[in-house]
Amino acid sequence: MYESNFIPYINRWGRATSLLAVALSFGPALALLTVFEIVPPTGAVVGGFLSVAVTFGLIWFIEPISYYPVLGIPGTYMAFLSGNISNLRLPCAAAAQESADVEAGTPRGSIISTIAIAGSIFVNITILTVGVFALVPVFEAMPEFGRNALESYLVPAIFGAIFAQFGRDYPKVAAVGLCIALSMTLLMEFGFLAFLPGLPLYAVILVSVFGTIYVAKLMWQNGMIETDS
Repeated sequence: MYESNFIPYINRWGRATSLLAVALSFGPALALLTVFEIVPPTGAVVGGFLSVAVTFGLIWFIEPISYYPVLGIPGTYMAFLSGNISNLRLPCAAAAQESADVEAGTPRGSIISTIAIAGSIFVNITILTVGVFALVPVFEAMPEFGRNALESYLVPAIFGAIFAQFGRDYPKVAAVGLCIALSMTLLMEFGFLAFLPGLPLYAVILVSVFGTIYVAKLMWQNGMIETDS
């Protein structure tokens, strides 16, 4: 049922809604072009795209691959449409899978992730609605150090909790991932990646994600780690 009915249904609607989101994203630009006949210079369009691509281009490929095992196919469609993946959708999916005692990357894990992400979207919309009228003034009234702490350390704290959760189940893979990420971060901080174009943070992310995946595969092939699926 999952492979033959559910996933084809999800892919059909997921692709349709994703394409609709792309069309709506370009809506304002098309309105300026067709209604108001405002055409930006080609150089400005190309320059703007290149500046964004250099900064975020690798993330376009890394995030879907690295988040997919936890999110699953339906969760990936919903998460990338609704946003707030790293600080909301991914933690909700991971927490729900742990509570339901299912393994990420399995059909059961995908279904639990789908339910969790759907619930988080509805809760998120409700909280945002309340926040617009109530929480924003409260946040602005907080001392500056409190606002800085929330803005600077909230996402790292969430990722730390997720790392601890999965590291408990796979401590060897967690140790490898931590060593690779720490080594790459130190190389960047001490200028050993300065030969790379732009801010070399993308190299840290790229090597950390795919390096950990590769080493974990080798460990699994040699019987150093086991999975339930």
